[in-house]
Amino acid sequence: MIKLTSGCRQYHVQRAQEAYIWGMQPITHYFDKQFQLRYFEMNELGAASPATMLTLLEEAAAEHCYSIDHSLYQLADQNIGWVLISGVLEMERYPRYKEKITIRTWLSDYSRIKGHRENLIFDEQGNIIGRARGLWIFFDINRRRPIQILDEIMERWSFCEVKALDQNISEKIESIEAADYEQKFKINKYDTDMIKHVNNIRYLQWAIESIPDAIIDQYYLHSIDGRFLSEAYYGQTLLSRTKAVQSNSAADHSFIHSICIEGSDKICATAKTVWKKKTK
Repeated sequence: MIKLTSGCRQYHVQRAQEAYIWGMQPITHYFDKQFQLRYFEMNELGAASPATMLTLLEEAAAEHCYSIDHSLYQLADQNIGWVLISGVLEMERYPRYKEKITIRTWLSDYSRIKGHRENLIFDEQGNIIGRARGLWIFFDINRRRPIQILDEIMERWSFCEVKALDQNISEKIESIEAADYEQKFKINKYDTDMIKHVNNIRYLQWAIESIPDAIIDQYYLHSIDGRFLSEAYYGQTLLSRTKAVQSNSAADHSFIHSICIEGSDKICATAKTVWKKKTK
């Protein structure tokens, strides 16, 4: 079992557990960030919400940027930053109020303009309770297009080829033509971020809002796999469309989602979600 120390970067791994988790490939060039779950991050049952977990993953990535003296605000001063274009989150369970977790994050590969960020989420006992990976592009905020990643960022972060999830997050997710459920949302100022568009976490929240209460009440979000296709801005109205699809397990429920701009054919995001039965 992995034992995480108060220093957060040190760890001890039994060889059998290491082989089970990583196939005998040790993770290098990683960054650890510890969090203690707070009251306002909980759902009504005292467990962290999916939006909370995505927020903490985003915060860990931001801290990783800060650790190499290229914080998101320093980048923004140069009118550049990072934009998530696809990603997957898979949770075995959600941490509870006051529980401490550690997010371990690293880059598994780069191209000139983009990189894959990997994440493992540990509880206090060193058990992996969640995994995530995302594809991020380096972005010119003013010109609204990708640019080459700064050499110093790649040199200081380096990379480790180990993947948190063996999943292709570049594969296309088809949009919905006929939805089973639909909700409408007006984009407010607090829905946008420093890149001046709707933050990806909002898309998750809007997708979940269109799922029936019977699913929300009895099941938890086990995984979400999303693609962010085009930008949406303050003042626009979005439609969140959801369609039930066949699940790999009879005990689970699966859905596909599309977020589009009302009155147009523009698709902003697509996603797949899998919901598993809650246990007491």
